[in-house]
Amino acid sequence: MADTHDIRLKRLKFRSWHRGFVEADLILGGFVDRHGRELSPAQLDVLEHLLDQPDHDIYNWIVERTATPPEFDTEIMNMIKAFRDEAHKTIGGAHGG
Repeated sequence: MADTHDIRLKRLKFRSWHRGFVEADLILGGFVDRHGRELSPAQLDVLEHLLDQPDHDIYNWIVERTATPPEFDTEIMNMIKAFRDEAHKTIGGAHGG
Protein backbone atom coordinates (compact mmCIF):
# COMPACT_ATOMS: atom_id res chain seq x y z
CA MET A 1 0.00 0.00 0.00
CA ALA A 2 2.74 2.48 0.93
CA ASP A 3 4.57 1.68 -2.29
CA THR A 4 1.48 2.52 -4.34
CA HIS A 5 1.04 5.76 -2.38
CA ASP A 6 4.71 6.68 -2.94
CA ILE A 7 4.46 5.99 -6.66
CA ARG A 8 1.30 8.09 -6.97
CA LEU A 9 2.88 10.86 -4.96
CA LYS A 10 6.00 10.93 -7.16
CA ARG A 11 3.81 11.13 -10.26
CA LEU A 12 1.71 13.90 -8.72
CA LYS A 13 4.80 15.86 -7.70
CA PHE A 14 6.10 15.71 -11.25
CA ARG A 15 2.74 16.72 -12.71
CA SER A 16 2.38 19.54 -10.19
CA TRP A 17 5.83 21.00 -10.82
CA HIS A 18 5.73 20.66 -14.61
CA ARG A 19 2.49 22.37 -15.57
CA GLY A 20 4.10 24.71 -18.10
CA PHE A 21 2.68 27.73 -16.27
CA VAL A 22 5.10 28.90 -13.58
CA GLU A 23 2.51 30.41 -11.25
CA ALA A 24 0.56 27.14 -11.22
CA ASP A 25 3.82 25.17 -10.79
CA LEU A 26 4.74 27.15 -7.68
CA ILE A 27 1.38 26.75 -5.99
CA LEU A 28 0.57 23.18 -6.99
CA GLY A 29 4.13 21.86 -6.71
CA GLY A 30 4.62 23.53 -3.35
CA PHE A 31 1.30 22.19 -2.13
CA VAL A 32 2.13 18.61 -3.09
CA ASP A 33 5.62 18.93 -1.60
CA ARG A 34 4.19 20.16 1.70
CA HIS A 35 0.97 18.13 2.00
CA GLY A 36 1.21 15.18 -0.40
CA ARG A 37 2.29 12.60 2.16
CA GLU A 38 -0.67 13.33 4.42
CA LEU A 39 -3.30 13.01 1.67
CA SER A 40 -5.51 9.94 1.62
CA PRO A 41 -5.92 7.81 -1.50
CA ALA A 42 -9.34 9.43 -2.06
CA GLN A 43 -7.78 12.91 -1.78
CA LEU A 44 -5.08 11.88 -4.27
CA ASP A 45 -7.87 10.84 -6.64
CA VAL A 46 -9.40 14.32 -6.36
CA LEU A 47 -6.00 15.97 -6.89
CA GLU A 48 -5.29 13.80 -9.95
CA HIS A 49 -8.65 14.77 -11.44
CA LEU A 50 -7.92 18.44 -10.76
CA LEU A 51 -4.53 18.18 -12.47
CA ASP A 52 -6.25 16.87 -15.60
CA GLN A 53 -7.75 20.35 -16.08
CA PRO A 54 -6.13 23.20 -18.06
CA ASP A 55 -3.45 25.12 -16.14
CA HIS A 56 -5.04 28.54 -16.52
CA ASP A 57 -8.41 27.27 -15.31
CA ILE A 58 -6.85 25.72 -12.20
CA TYR A 59 -4.83 28.86 -11.48
CA ASN A 60 -7.86 31.13 -11.91
CA TRP A 61 -9.84 28.97 -9.48
CA ILE A 62 -7.02 28.97 -6.95
CA VAL A 63 -6.56 32.74 -6.99
CA GLU A 64 -10.34 33.15 -7.17
CA ARG A 65 -10.22 35.13 -10.40
CA THR A 66 -13.08 32.91 -11.56
CA ALA A 67 -15.50 30.81 -9.54
CA THR A 68 -14.45 27.23 -8.95
CA PRO A 69 -16.93 24.89 -10.64
CA PRO A 70 -18.82 22.74 -8.11
CA GLU A 71 -17.08 19.60 -9.37
CA PHE A 72 -13.72 21.05 -8.28
CA ASP A 73 -14.87 23.00 -5.21
CA THR A 74 -13.55 20.31 -2.90
CA GLU A 75 -11.62 19.93 0.31
CA ILE A 76 -8.46 19.65 -1.82
CA MET A 77 -9.16 22.97 -3.55
CA ASN A 78 -9.74 24.57 -0.15
CA MET A 79 -6.43 23.14 1.08
CA ILE A 80 -4.63 24.48 -2.01
CA LYS A 81 -6.18 27.93 -1.49
CA ALA A 82 -5.14 27.88 2.18
CA PHE A 83 -1.61 26.89 1.11
CA ARG A 84 -1.59 29.80 -1.36
CA ASP A 85 -2.70 32.19 1.39
CA GLU A 86 0.02 30.98 3.76
CA ALA A 87 2.69 31.19 1.06
CA HIS A 88 1.55 34.70 0.17
CA LYS A 89 1.74 35.79 3.82
CA THR A 90 5.21 34.32 4.15
CA ILE A 91 6.46 36.04 0.99
CA GLY A 92 4.69 39.29 1.85
CA GLY A 93 6.06 39.20 5.38
CA ALA A 94 9.58 38.62 4.12
CA HIS A 95 9.27 41.64 1.83
CA GLY A 96 7.50 44.00 4.19
CA GLY A 97 4.09 43.51 2.58
